[in-house]
Amino acid sequence: MLKRERPSSPCIAVCSTALGDEICRGCGRSVVEVSTWVMMSEEQKEKIWARLEEQWRLGGKTAPWLR
Repeated sequence: MLKRERPSSPCIAVCSTALGDEICRGCGRSVVEVSTWVMMSEEQKEKIWARLEEQWRLGGKTAPWLR
């Protein structure tokens, strides 16, 4: 796992959940994850960070917050 300093949220200001998408095209979080992010524990957030970073890696790219 990469150990760089992350921002407070995976949001990259390309949110599509407000447009009705269940999964954000920008960060990859679900609408529930986006809407409850600030209430999540650090452990819950870490699981989501790891999943998102792995999704980006499997797609052959680096997650935007790790660039």
